Amino acid sequence: MTRRIPIFATLVVLAAVAVMIALGVWQWGRMAEKEALLARYAAAAGQDGEVAWPQDAAGAEELLYRRARLDCERVTDRGGVAGRNSRGESGMSQFGECALAGGGSARVILGWSREPTAGQDWNGGEVRGVIAPGPRLVADPPLAGLEANARPDPSEIANNHFAYAMQWFFFAITALVIYAVALRRRAGS
Repeated sequence: MTRRIPIFATLVVLAAVAVMIALGVWQWGRMAEKEALLARYAAAAGQDGEVAWPQDAAGAEELLYRRARLDCERVTDRGGVAGRNSRGESGMSQFGECALAGGGSARVILGWSREPTAGQDWNGGEVRGVIAPGPRLVADPPLAGLEANARPDPSEIANNHFAYAMQWFFFAITALVIYAVALRRRAGS
């Protein structure tokens, strides 16, 4: 006696497979978008001209990896986060949150130190550096007697979309194989 293929279960599996394939295709498209974005960042990193600090996050996105300057009227907060220096050594990237003339604020990465409290006496002023994601301005030259941080590098941004696409395609194939094995076992029982 042969059993009929369960219609509802088959439709659920096929719908799930269709979603997985659609996600794989979407990730494939995102791969090309990310490649274009990384190429734009690399071109920006190679430009010599200096820009003013952007007024908002959208403006910062357009200027990532460009050289910029800002005037820090006063420091509203200080701290440190894990970071690397220009030689690749681990330590603390010291930062200051700056109030800007005309409103707004900016995070400035002052420099690098092994000491967690180094550079805490910086009180503001003109800062030149590179706009990094966040956005934040990585001071170049470093401030407050600190060492230079690693320069923000767009090549450190991963483009994993090919792997994600392949993963979704693999999930779709796996779901079909598992369902085919389940149907075969069901037919044999």
